[in-house]
Amino acid sequence: MTAAPGFGNTLVRLSVLIQRRYAQICADHDLTVAQAQLLCAVKDEPRGMSELAQLLGLAKPGLSGLVDRTVRRGLVERVACPNDRRACSVAGTPMGKEIGRAMYRDVAIRLPDIFDGLPESDRRVLEELVSAAIGSPVSGPCLEDGPPAD
Repeated sequence: MTAAPGFGNTLVRLSVLIQRRYAQICADHDLTVAQAQLLCAVKDEPRGMSELAQLLGLAKPGLSGLVDRTVRRGLVERVACPNDRRACSVAGTPMGKEIGRAMYRDVAIRLPDIFDGLPESDRRVLEELVSAAIGSPVSGPCLEDGPPAD
């Protein structure tokens, strides 16, 4: 199936709108986008560096720098892996978990506001189409369905 001319531009414009809204939500919590994604990824459980690199789409050196900066802010901590002295996991601190949960709530409320002009039935269809387009139900860092875990 061939998309209508201009559909690619429409998708780019939507992407920019979503990215700007997400960046503003992050800024409202005094976080960079990368720090927010890291906090959301570790809000419920510690994660290993390899898993985080894959989840966040970062090379290990970039991830190490992000973790270092976020550790200095007191939002995450490195936790030694008991079965491998060289490896560590990253866990949210109590303050980091609190900010991660607040970010999750804001994302859940403020990103869908972009589509407030659509009737509820169209919003449901859009959600189904987006899920189908990405090949799975909507999930990932800060995007799980349901209320944030405490």
